[in-house]
Amino acid sequence: MDSITQAALGATLAGAVAGKTLGRSVLLTGAVLGTLPDLDVVIDYGTAVANFTQHRGFSHSLFVLAPLATILAWLLWRWKPQLSFQRWLALTGLILITHPLLDAFTTYGTQLFWPIGPPVAINSIFIIDPLYTLPLLAGCIAFLLRPPAKTAIVAGLALSTLYLGWSVAAQQIITQRVQPALAEAGLASPDLMVQPMPFNTLLWRATAIEGDQRVEIVTGFLDGGAPLNLQYFPRRRDLARAVEHLPEAQRLEWFTGGFLAYSRSDGRIMATDIRLGIPGAHPFTFVLATDKGSNIQPTASFRMPRPDVKAEALALLWSRMTGETPVLCLASPSAPTSGEHC
Repeated sequence: MDSITQAALGATLAGAVAGKTLGRSVLLTGAVLGTLPDLDVVIDYGTAVANFTQHRGFSHSLFVLAPLATILAWLLWRWKPQLSFQRWLALTGLILITHPLLDAFTTYGTQLFWPIGPPVAINSIFIIDPLYTLPLLAGCIAFLLRPPAKTAIVAGLALSTLYLGWSVAAQQIITQRVQPALAEAGLASPDLMVQPMPFNTLLWRATAIEGDQRVEIVTGFLDGGAPLNLQYFPRRRDLARAVEHLPEAQRLEWFTGGFLAYSRSDGRIMATDIRLGIPGAHPFTFVLATDKGSNIQPTASFRMPRPDVKAEALALLWSRMTGETPVLCLASPSAPTSGEHC
């Protein structure tokens, strides 16, 4: 999740655990601890792919954060012994562990068990979602105005947690909605990812990949009985095979679970993370190699500029979120659509 949300969650947990004893200052302590794991973004691992796939790595590992919480609890106890070591440990442990657990509900991927195992991505909540964050901020504001205001803090935490639970339930409902349409389109057992569109859990995006096909469906809870629209995009598996021996291509495949689209432009072979962004506008595209006829030369990966999202696309996204428009097409499909046409 975004830094504001993680800081708000950390402050809320700190207020709930130690607000009565330490007062307003504990919110700042919690906010700092809540953002601590994200400081790995200042590390330069050498290439764009390395920086992209190492983020949320060791600093989000439960194997690292559990002992770190113990060390920090001891240091904080020595600093302010009016709170017992056990309470400090509850505070640091809850804040540091909930940070990566919350991140795991997003799509980016969180390496909870670094250095072993693949990233965990539940895909049920967008990286910025006001309905999750606002109850936490409201509880913190109430605490600042009238400390310890523990009821407000706990209520904010409960509402955010219930909303997170709703996101998982909503994801399952949408999954059951899109599976019959995919089967009817000939995708019997695709790799399927269902995630919310930006800033909400009413409008969802399903991405299915099978063979050379990639299909995108945008559907929401305010669509009524509108038929689903399927958009088709190329995958270019021939380009994937051309660079599959490159370590950075392998790293991207591992990190994204195979949800990549390959393309060639100006003698460059590029890979795009199709999990992130919206259909047809994805922010993370990496140049992996140069293509000179039959001679593929690896290059130190670098990221292409983020594509612009047009104002009319944002307006269309809002109208879909509110149910005013039954169909959303943000990019031209590369093959005939099924159901409603764009």
